Amino acid sequence: MAKYHQQSLEKVRTISVTKRKSKVRPRAFAQTVKKDASFLEFYNSLPHILVGEQFRALVDDVLKSRKKGKPVILMMGAHVIKVGCSPLIIDLMKEGVITHVAMNSAAAIHDVEMAMWGHTSEDVASALLDGTFGMAKETGDFINNALIAGMESSDCGYGETLGKAILNAKGKFRRYSLLSSCYELDVPVTVHAAIGTDIIHQQPSMSGAATGEMSFRDFKVFINSVKDLQGGGVVLNFGSAVIMPEVFLKALTVARNLGYPAKGFTTATFDMIRHYRSQKNVVERPTQDGGKGYYFIGHHEIMFPLLSASINARMK
Repeated sequence: MAKYHQQSLEKVRTISVTKRKSKVRPRAFAQTVKKDASFLEFYNSLPHILVGEQFRALVDDVLKSRKKGKPVILMMGAHVIKVGCSPLIIDLMKEGVITHVAMNSAAAIHDVEMAMWGHTSEDVASALLDGTFGMAKETGDFINNALIAGMESSDCGYGETLGKAILNAKGKFRRYSLLSSCYELDVPVTVHAAIGTDIIHQQPSMSGAATGEMSFRDFKVFINSVKDLQGGGVVLNFGSAVIMPEVFLKALTVARNLGYPAKGFTTATFDMIRHYRSQKNVVERPTQDGGKGYYFIGHHEIMFPLLSASINARMK
């Protein structure tokens, strides 16, 4: 005799599968594409299910926002540049899709190195052993001296100053630079520094006063773009787990504090894993009163080209 009683299932009520509400039908399935299919045909072949449908909704929101004259703000970490996505970002700026680029200061470092010398991303592990990690003199001198001079001679911020400096120096590889391209295309570019986090902060040329002041100016430029997220607009966060989600949340609350109805917009985070601040400060909290937020997981070197090509295909 069993010690524990087993509940009988004889009187369980069942229903017909023909009357049950179902979420998935064949029309939502992925479609096969021919060998000579266009990218738009591939895009249309994606499943109309879960993230596939969310991705389409995001692309639609980007296009609708630009048609309505609303901002599309790209926030990003350094890895986006390191994996070679700069040409795609520059193309979207030229097409009038991206209206503001906001980055952490590590991204600015990689951008400057690529623009000036055509290479970036050192071997951290090996250089850390002998204390030479982050000690490239030219990188530190170029950025730090530009910030010091810019603080003293103009009211420009961090991003604008570096963009202008790259152009003035005639950087040999400046066609790959977001900073100089933004300056030339008149697209606001802002750099948001956390002192002590980047290699240029550990060098003799570093000025805490200049770094802080120039980044503070850029925070105010960023607020000026965020305030226009009214009844549309999109904020894309690529690969920043802490800095840009925090900066965005503060810029948004300042805009609302000043009386701007910054609501009814779309946000999306793209990253390789799910992060707390990206989820809360980009996807959930800013959109809780009449907006939409998405989170996409995947490598930047795949996800940004996919997004860029999808936007371009839909525009055409």
